[in-house]
This record gives sequence, structure tokens and C-alpha cells, in this order.
Amino acid sequence: MAGPSRSFDPRLPVLVGLGTADDAAPVAHLMTAAVRAAADDAGARGLLGAVECIAVPQGSWSLTDPARTVARRIGSPWARTIRFEVGVSQQEVINHVLAAVAAGDYGTAVVVGGEARRWSRDGGSETDEEGAPPDEVVSRPPDFVAPVEMAAGIVLPPVQQYALIENALAAASGLAPAEQREEIAALWARYNAVARDNPAAAFGQPRGAGEIATPGPGNRPLAYPYNKWHASQWTVDQAAALVLCSVEAARAHRVPIDRWVFPLVGLDAGHALSLSRRRDLHRWPAMGVLGRAARARVGRPLDEVEHIEIYSCFPSAVRIQQRELGLPLEGTPTVTGGMAFAGGPFNNFVLQATAAMLPRLRAQPTTLGLLSTVCGLLTKPGLAVWSATPDGHPPLVSDLATEAAAATGSVGVVDDHHGPARVATCTVGYVGLEPTRTYVLADVDPDHRCVAFSDEPGLAAAVTAGELIGSDVHIDGTRVEP
Repeated sequence: MAGPSRSFDPRLPVLVGLGTADDAAPVAHLMTAAVRAAADDAGARGLLGAVECIAVPQGSWSLTDPARTVARRIGSPWARTIRFEVGVSQQEVINHVLAAVAAGDYGTAVVVGGEARRWSRDGGSETDEEGAPPDEVVSRPPDFVAPVEMAAGIVLPPVQQYALIENALAAASGLAPAEQREEIAALWARYNAVARDNPAAAFGQPRGAGEIATPGPGNRPLAYPYNKWHASQWTVDQAAALVLCSVEAARAHRVPIDRWVFPLVGLDAGHALSLSRRRDLHRWPAMGVLGRAARARVGRPLDEVEHIEIYSCFPSAVRIQQRELGLPLEGTPTVTGGMAFAGGPFNNFVLQATAAMLPRLRAQPTTLGLLSTVCGLLTKPGLAVWSATPDGHPPLVSDLATEAAAATGSVGVVDDHHGPARVATCTVGYVGLEPTRTYVLADVDPDHRCVAFSDEPGLAAAVTAGELIGSDVHIDGTRVEP
């Protein structure tokens, strides 16, 4: 651990406090409680009156400016407030603040987010206390979802698109349906075992691989091969806050140096390409770009990092990131238990995971902690590496959009195809326990693809038997003809 006499750049950003809240309460209350807990964690309650910026990732809530409510409640009503829209990566929010602190724009800043979905479901009603928008709103890039995907109905819920990715991965890996389901369930059972030992997990009840893999009334099928317990569970009351300071501000507020955690890597990639336009549906080259940059910065393969939290909204997200980052496929890359079992607050899990990661780094100061971010539908990646021991170099904070775009192959999308096509991937949606609609991404030629659906029962049966991918079908507009 760095000693008190260690020389640092006064503007070097450090994370000094982390806090969480999980009461049944309005989201602004949860966020405020998390910020106060983070100041207490830093050992410096005086930080609350010195906050110059509060950044909030947009949640499922419709509040105008919850950051302003938090700022007023903690005693920093003058703080600049920033809301980052859905579609801006959670790592990008953290990177924005890191860069601003390093530039001298702020001495002390907070990143905080949260959800009160369970409280709202049980009858709670949120009050919007602000009559004006935030000082700044950061928007997402266009082309998150292609119009043809919306026309075919594979936008919401996102489980359909992640199931399409999962089935493309199974086909590329040569897995039969039973092997695919077994691999997915085994991975998620390992995640569940971690959640059982996490006292903060919202759904930490034991669930074995067989239970996770088997659809039924308590584990309804969502989109083949996914059931309820394969998916992120976002009906939670959870908030998390990170207090970031310059070294100068941390010292001025007498934050003990053993509370400091140093950002080594903060990477994102703003390049956005909708699912149907990606040439390789089973890969995420943009995350590979970030992984190679992170490896070069920390000077070791990422599979040697001691503590890892891979964003886990659905199994395909984890399985593809493991491959892109060079992590062992038989591993369990989580310290929380993942979004299905620890809880997946809509657009805030990265903050929850960071708050869970950092105590481990303080307890083992020479180790590293890696966290990844998924934004959208494997659209914009994010990657962070933290350590309680500085390595003498400034953090690598960058948007690698140009490199990600260069690494990502694309195809054109035909909006209204009439004729033959070859199925690249597919899935089945359900009503209750019954399969209803088949969704298909199909290649028209080597450089063009179309999106279609069908309500034919026989086609759904072919999907679950693993027989449809690679077969030829006839498309009429956005429908697969029998």
C-alpha cells in the first residue's frame, strides 16, 4: 500500500468512498443514503459539503433531476448535476468524472444511481422534487436498434436479442441443444453459489443447474433457451454511490490513504452497431479491443487478475466476454453472484458491482479488480481495472470507438426482403409456457441480412431441436413463410 509520504500528481483521481442502500424507499432516498454511506466509508463526512458534481445514470424512473435532490440533501446544493441517458455506458459515466477530476474541473465528485422497482411494485409512489432539468444531459448514440428489428418485434424485452446471440454462439461452437443448455445452466449455477455467500444478494436462494435449466411455472421460459432465472432480475431496491476526489482534495479532507483506490483502466467504446448489422453474431470484437488495451496497461493477461466481475445481464453476455477477454470458460467471473441472483438494477449494476469489488482490493492491496460493462444489446462495451496500490502511471481513460469500429465487421440490412435466405440465428418467444413466435436473422447473401418472424408451431419446434440455424427459408417482407 502507498505510504503517506508517497508523491502523487495533485490532480490524480482516486476513489475514496463507496456506499450502498437497499431499503424499501423512493429512489432519491436510496441514492442519498448511498452517498452518505460513501462519505462515511471514506472516513470523511465533510466531503458531503464539498461535492462539486453529481453524475447519475438514467434509471427506469422518470424523475427530472434526482442528482439535484441528492445534492440539496447532502448539503451541496450548488453541485453541477449530470444525467446520462439510457444507452450511455455505465463505465462512460465513471470515465466522464475521472477525466473531469484529472482535468481539474472538480476536486470532489459523486457517481450515484439506483432503482426502487420493488418498492414501486408494492405501491410506493415517487415524488419529483425538481422543476428544472439537470445542468447537463449526455445522450446516447443513434443506431442502437435498427428499424427492421423494431418492425419484427425483437426490441423489448431484450431477452430476445440476447437469446439470438446465445443461439448463434451455440451454432458457432458446434453445441447440440442439450449441450448448450447444460453449459449455460452450469455457469449460472456457479454464479448462484457466489450469490449465496453475498449477504447483499437480492435473490440468494440456492438454485442448482437443473432448476435453472428447466422451464416451469416458477421459472417461466422467456426466449429459447432462456428462462426467468437466466435473466437479470431488476425488481429490486438498490442504490450505490462512488465518491471520487483528486489527490489534493482527498488530502485536504483528511481521507486516510488506506481508503484510496486507484483507477488503472477506464475504457469504453462509443461505436454502436445494431445486432442485425453485425457480421459475426457470436462475437463482440469491440470488447476484445478494450481487453487488449487493458492488458497492455496493466502488464498482465486478464485471466491473471485476481477479482473479476463480468456484466451478467444474460448468459450470452458473460460467455462472449469470457472469449473476447481471454478468461477461462469454466470460470466464475463474479464477486457478487451476478444480475440474476445479486440483483440487476436496470442501469446501475456496475456501480453496485464496483462497491462490492473495492473492499476486496483494500483488504488485498496488491491485487487488481476488473469490471466490465455491457450497454444495450452487446452494443457499447466498458472495462475498468482498479487497485488499492498505485503503479506510478496515470490511469488509461479513453473512448476506443475508432478502434472498435475498425475491428467490427458489418453487413447491410434489407428492410423488405422477398425471397430465399439462410438462417444465421433464431429464437422462440413464449406466452406462458407455450412457444408462440419464432424470430429469425437470415442472410440474404454474404453481405446482406434480413429480420423476420413466424407464428408457425413447426418452426418453433425446429428452433428448440437445433435444426433451423443454417437452413434455407423463404422470407416475405418480415415474415418467414412455411
